[in-house]
Amino acid sequence: MPAEEPAAAPPTLRQRRRAAATQEILDAAESHITEHGAAALSLRAVARSLGMTVQALYHYFPSRDDLVTALVTKAYDDLADAARAAVDAGTGDDPALPRLVAAAEGYRRWAITHPERFRLLYGTPLRYYTAPVEGPTTQAMRRMSAVFEREMFDGFTATQLAAADTPALSPALRAHLAQLPPSGLGDLPPPATALLMSAWGHMHGLVVLEVFGHTSFLGDHQAEIFRMAMRNMFEDVRGRIPVAEQGTTATDPRPHPHPHTCEA
Repeated sequence: MPAEEPAAAPPTLRQRRRAAATQEILDAAESHITEHGAAALSLRAVARSLGMTVQALYHYFPSRDDLVTALVTKAYDDLADAARAAVDAGTGDDPALPRLVAAAEGYRRWAITHPERFRLLYGTPLRYYTAPVEGPTTQAMRRMSAVFEREMFDGFTATQLAAADTPALSPALRAHLAQLPPSGLGDLPPPATALLMSAWGHMHGLVVLEVFGHTSFLGDHQAEIFRMAMRNMFEDVRGRIPVAEQGTTATDPRPHPHPHTCEA
């Protein structure tokens, strides 16, 4: 029998204090964004709100970019948690509600509850900020999108997804989709990736319109319109995927563990 791996050593007092201070800084930065917007974020303002010097804050976040990266990563993680929690909570008043629609509604609720943090992710890019390539923000975004990939295509085989009824994809687009990293959308057949991106744009576009106030004329009926749109979108996408041949078993189409089992 293989030897058991030794248990990880518990964090030291110094590590626990640093983690607590880091979380306090992130909380203060999120409060600053909520009150003043992401464009007004600065290390000096965050340090002032905590009663510390900028030099002391540098020990935790050496630059504004480091703080923004941490905030974006946390926002994607929180958004993924909201979508997953909505799925885990069940379908509530509608037993027939697809899990994908529940996830989309969790996404929407988080966005309208935290509009400034949502704008940090999807609003006007912050000047002079560039996210690190294949860094924590990319990984967090993938963890978040993995929730929707799973709920959209759960139960279908790779063969079914590859045969999805989509307009013919150009050879150049197919080649581009095929070379996406496996940790992202590269583990899906190109037709499935195209369907997922189209559905994502539909869902996200409606949320953006609401967060930015463009559907306020609907009043309290925005949630109902959103649910109707998500149901229609889900049924359209699933209807484009052929039924499995008799005698075959639908399995997970992904050759690798889903990113959310390892998170945006």
